[in-house]
Amino acid sequence: MGENLVIVESPAKARTIEKFLGKGYTVKSSFGHIRDLKKRGLGIDIANGFIPQYEISADKKKTVSELTAAAGKAETVWLASDEDREGEAIAWHLVETLGLPGEKTRRIVFHEITKNAILEAIGNPRDIDMNLVKAQQARRVLDRLVGFELSPILWKKIQPKLSAGRVQSVALKLIVDREREITAFQAAPYFRVEGTFYVEGSRKPVRATLDRKFDTEDEARAFLESCRGQQFRVASVETREARRSPAPPFTTSTLQQEAARKLGFSVSQTMSIAQRLYEAGLITYMRTDSMNLSSLALGTTKEMVTQLYGASYSKVRNYHTRVKGAQEAHEAIRPTYVSNQDIEGTATEKRLYNLIWKRTVACQMADAVVEKTDVEICGETVSGKFLATGEQILFDGFLKVYIEGRDDEEEEVQAVLPRLEKGQPLRCELLSALEKYTQHLPRYSEASLVKKLEELGIGRPSTYASTVSTLTTRGYIIKGDKPGTALDVCELTLRDGRIERTVKSEKIGTEKKKLLPENIGMVVTDFLAANFADILNYGFTAAVEESFDKVAKGRLSWDKVISDFYGPFHQEVENSLQDREHTHAERLLGIDPKSGKPVVARIGRFGPLLQKGNSDDPDKQFVSLGKGQLIETITLEDALQLFALPRVVGRYRDQEIITAIGRFGPYVKYDGHFVSLAKGQDPYSLTEAQAIALIEESRSKESRKVIADFPEEGIQVLNGRYGPYIRKGTDNFKIPKKKDPSTLTAEDCQEIIAKAGKKK
Repeated sequence: MGENLVIVESPAKARTIEKFLGKGYTVKSSFGHIRDLKKRGLGIDIANGFIPQYEISADKKKTVSELTAAAGKAETVWLASDEDREGEAIAWHLVETLGLPGEKTRRIVFHEITKNAILEAIGNPRDIDMNLVKAQQARRVLDRLVGFELSPILWKKIQPKLSAGRVQSVALKLIVDREREITAFQAAPYFRVEGTFYVEGSRKPVRATLDRKFDTEDEARAFLESCRGQQFRVASVETREARRSPAPPFTTSTLQQEAARKLGFSVSQTMSIAQRLYEAGLITYMRTDSMNLSSLALGTTKEMVTQLYGASYSKVRNYHTRVKGAQEAHEAIRPTYVSNQDIEGTATEKRLYNLIWKRTVACQMADAVVEKTDVEICGETVSGKFLATGEQILFDGFLKVYIEGRDDEEEEVQAVLPRLEKGQPLRCELLSALEKYTQHLPRYSEASLVKKLEELGIGRPSTYASTVSTLTTRGYIIKGDKPGTALDVCELTLRDGRIERTVKSEKIGTEKKKLLPENIGMVVTDFLAANFADILNYGFTAAVEESFDKVAKGRLSWDKVISDFYGPFHQEVENSLQDREHTHAERLLGIDPKSGKPVVARIGRFGPLLQKGNSDDPDKQFVSLGKGQLIETITLEDALQLFALPRVVGRYRDQEIITAIGRFGPYVKYDGHFVSLAKGQDPYSLTEAQAIALIEESRSKESRKVIADFPEEGIQVLNGRYGPYIRKGTDNFKIPKKKDPSTLTAEDCQEIIAKAGKKK
């Protein structure tokens, strides 16, 4: 045991730090928090000032025992957990649990795991910041109170195994509200007119858009008619220089958003990869809301930019954070050594590191200089102007390295226009009036939800990953695609004096990888909104976050924050418990024209379902809602189609063929066997011939599956997805490459099984 014991949270971090410290230092990991609120009961003494009741986690008792023994032998214990509130709380829990005396305990923090940073931290130890500890404790206690008191109400009023949380419930409300806005939205058609013009003697087109839109096809046609034989000219040309500045270095939130846009990473995936990069000493601490860069980082990045691109591309920039509660002493997320353009690691680690490197370097580069040209084109007697915009890069600056992504559709690339002068005549080759539809607001992606939560001041970027994960795990939301709606759109074109009309199909509203609310999520949101308005109030939730920030700065007592919140909240809980009515999400869709029975969509014990017939009807029928179908929006027509299954398709060898939809999708049932439908096949319209073909194909595959069968020994040689194998009971055994599966005997199989059994 060395003279010094250094305790960090993770083994990976311990291994990296151990490389930089010489003899006399032992580095051990606490594997995160070693204590938490008691699992049994509330774990909080409300009567005595909300005192938390902590216990050592069952899986950490061995770790605590080992750390206690190591601390007893060390002369000095260095607590090197992360520099945020969670890290400060971990350090305090270690002191309390291990019984570390003040005279031999040091608290050190660093933004990056480099030799210089660690040695500097050891040279400048400090005491544990109890304000940060209390802020973390306030959050933990408040979240336990909300979850402990709200969840049982949801179990009683709606459905078992539900949960509610201070931040997760607000995030869910954002998703639900957006879905309802989209449901209520009515797409309206309009016509947009575009023209293609040419300068005499030039083959470079000038594409321009009319500065007005038309509501109807007749109006659009009338406009095109007015353009027949018109002489067009350039009414004005305005050219100006503009500058574009780079995006600031990454914070936790902006890294999550950009990794989602550019790399397709989920929020939790981004944080997991960033954690590994940090613990390997490759980037600075990944949980930060600061955009600050150290003077050393500014200097080394300037050198890097000058070396790679030249002095004209360098511009030193100091960024300041505008987020409330941000800690400027922290740094933005950057490479620890900007000279390392590439790293060793997995493919995903390399991609995220490359993103961080580019963003860091670009933020210290010169502005891009562009020449923007705005042109107005007029006809002699045409009402309205055609507008064309061009852009030419004069100096690429930071664009040489990095362009920030966008949440919405990518911006159209501005074309370079030919040289134009006011009054110059233009030849109009084509005018096109295309029917378009107004678009609803996009559903939230993980990136845009994170952005919205940060704008509202709700939660903290370090918690967003777990928030989305919890909502998904509870079944409140799913991450999925919306196929959009196919519509017939009209296009009118004026060419060579003739107007032609064509109709084509166009999809609107297609969305991918969006957060979609499930029925139960909508029901929970409505119940909370009706009974616990403050929990779902964006301003109220943001104010609670500000209170935590004040506690962290020593301006507010942590227990006062809890007390001010808990009094009104607990009264709402009591009021809700007195109301014994069960909350039903139930909607009458209409009457089945064949049976005359009512059709209702509602939440059942095992999820959303449709019911045909009243509750006292002995012949009432039930069917589960399909994927993506919501109680609020499903129609009677959709519901009756679901009741059409299971459907008798026909007969094969005196046995009925039935189609239905099960847990794993649509299938055909025949003689006790189940066969999945092929992609694109519809269980509602599948014909008898198609069903028989599926059955015969399945039987053919099954017959080819068995290579050899030894029933007395309970052994089979089978064809599997990854090649032939031996099965005995429920165990599978690999066949050696030298053996021919078709010639194996029962004795051969037993020998292979015996040899495999010896290997452990």
